[in-house]
Amino acid sequence: METKVKRVIKQVECLDDHDANKALQELMPLLKLQHAHISVYQELFITWNSEISSPFLCLVMEFNKVTFQEVITDKREAKEIIDAEWLQNVLGQVLDALEYLHHLDIIHRNLKPSNIILVSSDCCKLQDLSSNALMTNKAKWNIRAEEDPFHKSWMAPEALSFSFSQKSDIWSLGCIVLDMTSCSFMDGTEAMHLRKSLRESPGSLKRILKTMEEKQIPDSETFRNLLPLMLQLNPSDRITIKDVVHITFVSGSFKSSCISLTLYRQMLPVSITDMLLAGNVASILEAMQNFSSWPEVQLRAMKRFLKMPADQLGLPWPPELVEVVLTTMELHDRVLDIQLCACSLLLHLLGQALVLDPEAKVPCNQAITSSLLRCLRSHPEEEQLLVMVYSLLAITTTQESVSEELQNAGLLDHILEHLHSSLQSRDVCVSGLGLLWALLLDAVIVNKGTLEEVPDLISQVLATYPADAEMAEASCAVFWLLSLLGCIKEQQFEQVVALLLQSVRLCQDRVLLVNSAYRGLARLVKVSELAAFKVVVQEEGSSGLSLIKETYQLHRDDPEVVENVGMLLVHLASYEEILPELVSSGMKALVQEIKERFTSSQELVSSAEKVLLRLEAATSLSPDAGEKTDTPQTPPPQAPAPCPSFPWATVSLGSGEGSPGPSMRTSHSSQGTNKEAEGQFPL
Repeated sequence: METKVKRVIKQVECLDDHDANKALQELMPLLKLQHAHISVYQELFITWNSEISSPFLCLVMEFNKVTFQEVITDKREAKEIIDAEWLQNVLGQVLDALEYLHHLDIIHRNLKPSNIILVSSDCCKLQDLSSNALMTNKAKWNIRAEEDPFHKSWMAPEALSFSFSQKSDIWSLGCIVLDMTSCSFMDGTEAMHLRKSLRESPGSLKRILKTMEEKQIPDSETFRNLLPLMLQLNPSDRITIKDVVHITFVSGSFKSSCISLTLYRQMLPVSITDMLLAGNVASILEAMQNFSSWPEVQLRAMKRFLKMPADQLGLPWPPELVEVVLTTMELHDRVLDIQLCACSLLLHLLGQALVLDPEAKVPCNQAITSSLLRCLRSHPEEEQLLVMVYSLLAITTTQESVSEELQNAGLLDHILEHLHSSLQSRDVCVSGLGLLWALLLDAVIVNKGTLEEVPDLISQVLATYPADAEMAEASCAVFWLLSLLGCIKEQQFEQVVALLLQSVRLCQDRVLLVNSAYRGLARLVKVSELAAFKVVVQEEGSSGLSLIKETYQLHRDDPEVVENVGMLLVHLASYEEILPELVSSGMKALVQEIKERFTSSQELVSSAEKVLLRLEAATSLSPDAGEKTDTPQTPPPQAPAPCPSFPWATVSLGSGEGSPGPSMRTSHSSQGTNKEAEGQFPL
């Protein structure tokens, strides 16, 4: 009503709520399909019809007045032959759309002329994809078959027994092609009886094919070879969608505006490909552009780039090379080898660029994010590709404020879904947490409710990889940002505090992990006394206070770590009940040392003075409270842990004021500290 755009609602009666919900769940993934020649459902929902006490599944579709059925009917009434050039063009579009569905293991199940809409005179789309739940209900099926025998005549023989496969779609497509090529000399009833007879006696097809040849129907020779292969009674004897493409557009002379069909051309000889790719970067790029539709040329060219030394690639970031790679990814989005090689090349270019110029900014334009998201849609189950795409998105997302766009594309849900389903895949978990961190960094969260399940999910990840330092580091980084965004519920505080302390105990030598963990702890302790008690309570023979002292001794020369430790102590000291624990654990001497050693840092001195005032007040109120005399000892200098190749290792969050602003770095910034009003914990 608001947009004044017409839509079609198809209402399907279901037996009960279970039947309706089962069909709805099966159809929901279809909302995410993206193809130029597929009309995706606009919306799906369930309603209740009180008059007949039955649920209805409602499918909202694009509205178009003209379908293939109207074209066939008009030509049949006029006894005219459908234009050969137009038929080739739209058939190519249908084949490309159906190949896309079959590539994703999706069966149309309801392919017929009335479900192929014409959005313009030369552009068509498949619509009204059905589900197994809707098509295998015997009671409903019998009613529909009796009410509408014409439409059921397009279905494969096995489909009448509720058995559907990709080969069922091939049969239906064969019936459509047969009707389009014979409509000039067969009426509708005769054509329907022909389709039904083919389920029992394929021999009747020969007579029609002979008539097509006699009446000089265009491309009759191609159809004479094609249709018998599509209309085999046994599904296993039927050809695949790729075979149909090969017969019509590779071996045959058909032409279509659908560029994806160029994937099926014959390969160039290796010797010619090697000759084309024998030059420098400029000549290889020219060859890729001239042979953009030849996947083998694109693949070998990108492999050649992967072997080139950095000084030949035009680093830090060669825009022309990146543009050609992205174009290749788009043209060949269903060729897995090309997608894998292209992502490897982009990661290679990014890594080399940051080595040469740590301050390099990677452009994160629409083309890059679109190409990477398309990868995920085209190859949803390819783990190796998933890991590379997550890694690329994590790094490039930190360069521009694109996290909201990625969240709108459903990336946040995609990450959480794969963390749930791929707990046993370490690489998916690490890269998924890295990308989650990058999305949270801008703090532009479309749906915070979704994030409330993340702490429990990270707990499962850490339980699966209890001794994995990189996993712990990634988890602490995400916990910290979740605490800043207020996405950790009160009942999760104790669990998260325990996991942060556990991670620090696991690998105190990892500076990035330590900083993230103490930032997260400081934030939680600031808002919850329960979290503060969890820090000081004795567990497994030690408390968080003893861990704080160990961390300080190990990183006492790192101002950033000391600042985060100091801020945690500030918030712990704000609770009266915690002060005796701080006094008895010897924190006064540690804080005094921080004040004396970091005199140039106003923030550290201020934090230390706040804690000392609180500790002295607590001591004066409790004269019997004796402080332990374990004065901090100066340890030998410790070498910093090497930075891992994760996005949080290349973004400095410790300089400047206000909210965290990403900047590409390969080392930590310790020149200055962050400051927030009223003693809030520094970002």
